[in-house]
Amino acid sequence: MIRICSTEDVPKGTAISADVDGTQLAIVHGEDDNFYAVYDECSHAAVALSEGEVEGCTLECWLHGSRFDLRTGEPTGLPATEPVPVYPVEVRDGEIYLPVGDDGRPKPSNGVSR
Repeated sequence: MIRICSTEDVPKGTAISADVDGTQLAIVHGEDDNFYAVYDECSHAAVALSEGEVEGCTLECWLHGSRFDLRTGEPTGLPATEPVPVYPVEVRDGEIYLPVGDDGRPKPSNGVSR
């Protein structure tokens, strides 16, 4: 497990960018009060999802409006048709952690890789 940030760093309804051993992630505090981690690049256009809008359990890309389910990575709005990797997170004592493999890199929980 690797510590990513404090829960206080990600206010409800926002996303921040984090680099985990070269993997760019968007750490999101969903409107359902859960924390999520998704690959920080839209599968439609190579732009940072962490700069997008959080709506419920989705993250919307700021460039073309594609939306992704934070739980599955599946696109819920066009123009994106490919899912983005999602990563398991664990919240302990006000800190957000992410499991990493032996290589120090996070492993997607939905099997999608980039």
